Amino acid sequence: MNTGKQQTYTAVSVVIDAIVLTVSYVISYLIQFALQNNLAPFDSRNYWPPLMIIVISYLMLYAFFHIYGSFRMTGRRKEAVLIGKVNIIGALILFAVFFVISNTEGYNWIVGFSRMMILWMTILNTIFMVVWRNIFRFILMKLGNSRFNRKPVLIVGYSQAAEAYIERVMTHKQWGYDILGILDDHLHTNESVRGISVLGPIESLEEYLSKNIAESIIITLKLKEYDRLEEIVHVCEKSGVHTEFVPDYNDIISTKPYTVDFLGLPLIHIRHVPLMEAGNAFIKRAMDIVGSLLCIVLFSPIMLAAAIAVKLSSPGPLIFKQERVGLHNRTFKMYKFRSMTVQKASEEVSKWTTKNDVRVTPVGRFIRKTSIDELPQLFNVLKGDMSLIGPRPERPFFVDKFKEEIPRYMIKHQVRPGMTGWAQVNGLRGDTSIRKRIELDLFYIENWSVSFDIRILFLTVFKGFVNKNAY
Repeated sequence: MNTGKQQTYTAVSVVIDAIVLTVSYVISYLIQFALQNNLAPFDSRNYWPPLMIIVISYLMLYAFFHIYGSFRMTGRRKEAVLIGKVNIIGALILFAVFFVISNTEGYNWIVGFSRMMILWMTILNTIFMVVWRNIFRFILMKLGNSRFNRKPVLIVGYSQAAEAYIERVMTHKQWGYDILGILDDHLHTNESVRGISVLGPIESLEEYLSKNIAESIIITLKLKEYDRLEEIVHVCEKSGVHTEFVPDYNDIISTKPYTVDFLGLPLIHIRHVPLMEAGNAFIKRAMDIVGSLLCIVLFSPIMLAAAIAVKLSSPGPLIFKQERVGLHNRTFKMYKFRSMTVQKASEEVSKWTTKNDVRVTPVGRFIRKTSIDELPQLFNVLKGDMSLIGPRPERPFFVDKFKEEIPRYMIKHQVRPGMTGWAQVNGLRGDTSIRKRIELDLFYIENWSVSFDIRILFLTVFKGFVNKNAY
């Protein structure tokens, strides 16, 4: 979105957010006192002065958390979650401020200020903000490529990155991007690609910009043409046009690369792994220790019953120990309740469990279907071999096989393997697609957060224990 329109949209957003905050505040006041059967005129002494401070503070909080970004490409769900989180943070800050100054001389009125009203305001404000922003998106979608919502752009260089960019622009008409044409050395002038005209070679960029208006130049060179990048950027900046760069190595570097300042030198981590940061690793390990101890106590009756059933159902050891590959490619012994008849070690390490596998005992079939056989892994978590949440570990035989067949397979070993994971709660267990499983594992690794782990735990409870693909 061009700077002028973005500033206009941002200004409109700030004004509407201020109005929404005020309306939410007033309605919350009415609801709170109506529920107490004490509906009274708005208290001008105790409730009007904080309103202005609250509105300004929340608007600053929204700006701090980048809620006022481009409407073109922010996802609805992502924005709704962000709004909810920021409003909760705002409510917690208000509660903390009220607690600190409640006993301060001159602020005794804070004691009588309704905390419940703040909760109502948080709920209503979140709903109202999400609703009005979605209405605004709908308006932008209807405007499409109209003059008001039009952003003319020029593509320089044709590559896989260019194809991906064009595909997204054509799919999302509401963004309002208008591709004027393509400049490329390998396409014929006046040729058409996806309905977009080829205007000439890249060297004609300066001449084109002197005669035509483009709000942005989208550089999508092939990787082997990057020696021309400096020249193209120089021409764009000389013409005063905004320049954006879509790299042609998306299959190598993730969509969210992590960049650090290496004494003035930008150092790009090929893949951002939040759990490689010491603070995040400490939080996750603490959650694993506390969580595994609680689960061991909670599930001890189930584990005792399973142990008796396994021991009585067939001869052999109670606990099945199998070598798996974990963090930093190190192997460890993973524990499970034995669910199969005892077999030769050479068969066990290289044979996949399939539907109606004759090796599975009747008791084993039940505990595998309900994931009870996995409960001993709580002790693996306590030891530090595994985590409660993470990519499922695999046997060395299959790791050696998959790392040659599936790109980026070994990245999963940059974090501890888990008892359950994002792939498992999405139904990818047992004899299912390894490629799809790895895609979801990589998404988890690159987007880890405490809230993401909690989400997976809840999904595991409600739909992850019993699974049709667990044989």
